[in-house]
Amino acid sequence: MTPESRTHRLAIVPGDGIGPEVTASALDVLNAAEATFGFTTERETFAAGAQHYRATGELFSSDIATRLRAHDAILFGSMGDPSVAPGVLERGFILAMRQEFRQAVNLRPVRLYPGVETPIAGLTPERCDLVIIRENTEGAYVGRGSTVHAGTPMAVAVQESVNTRAGIERVVDYAFRLASVRRKRLTLCHKTNILVEAGRLWQETVTDLAARYPDVETDYVHVDAMCFHLPIAPERFDVVVTDNLFGDIITDLGAVIQGGLGVAASANLNLDGSAPSMFEAIHGSAPDIAGQGIANPAGAILSLALCLAHLGEAQAACAIETAVVAALGATAGQRVGTRDLGRQIADALAHVGTPDLPLLQGGSVMTAMTLAARS
Repeated sequence: MTPESRTHRLAIVPGDGIGPEVTASALDVLNAAEATFGFTTERETFAAGAQHYRATGELFSSDIATRLRAHDAILFGSMGDPSVAPGVLERGFILAMRQEFRQAVNLRPVRLYPGVETPIAGLTPERCDLVIIRENTEGAYVGRGSTVHAGTPMAVAVQESVNTRAGIERVVDYAFRLASVRRKRLTLCHKTNILVEAGRLWQETVTDLAARYPDVETDYVHVDAMCFHLPIAPERFDVVVTDNLFGDIITDLGAVIQGGLGVAASANLNLDGSAPSMFEAIHGSAPDIAGQGIANPAGAILSLALCLAHLGEAQAACAIETAVVAALGATAGQRVGTRDLGRQIADALAHVGTPDLPLLQGGSVMTAMTLAARS
């Protein structure tokens, strides 16, 4: 894609369960965004997930990888079904794609929006606006494991964790860049007093890179302490950088704080442009409510906004975020269908930036992502 063309090639992977439903709502919003902001997309839909795996046995194959590489970004619904054993799709497709496409950064905003209920008593939106940067291709998720004497009282299981300076540095550098265009605070979250070797490598990397970003303040929080501080004092944090396993855990805690999985978005970023990045709501496939049209599409639509920010469409991304917040506030306490809420958000885009619907104020990660990509 050239800057002049503003045509983006998107791969659409609806997946399983509620994935196709929330993806359809996100595409309604994308259609409206194209009409309003003047860019276009070329889209290709991919069959992947439990049903496709049962029918074909195919996971993340070389053919799928080749076809996906022809796109600028991937919009992902969800993946998983009780008919497929746990771990098959997660490792065989999602983790395989992260590795193959070098999606080194998992970015998850934790922002409490006006009108969204949180279980944290007394928490207000102006106190909760942070971004968690999770290392996405190393750690315990890629280390090999082994078991000896399985099925006996003497069973021993060993699971490795892989941490490299190169892998840590690319993620920490991105976190610094993001912090430098936000509120200029970066927090390392780890467990350096117990995981001494890995923790030292992470801390050394943060300390070394801090010299490149003298305007960014740094601090450190143990991961167990983070689980205490994050719910009661989220305003303490701006950009948090952490390893793969710890990031998986604290981002779900962050989702609870911001009002639940239904409003939580994520980006899996390839930082060097060698392969497409992937964008998905962090909820699962929720097979128990699939087909009922009641899933909240906000997380999928906000993930679309992250996608557009990554592609340089910051104006459209910020407008979508504003429209989502307006729709969530207007429908608070009501039961609104998945497609209906998506269409309401799509309709609101034409009014964003007017006196009736001014742009959402605050440190939007959408703008920061665009700026960080250019720095």
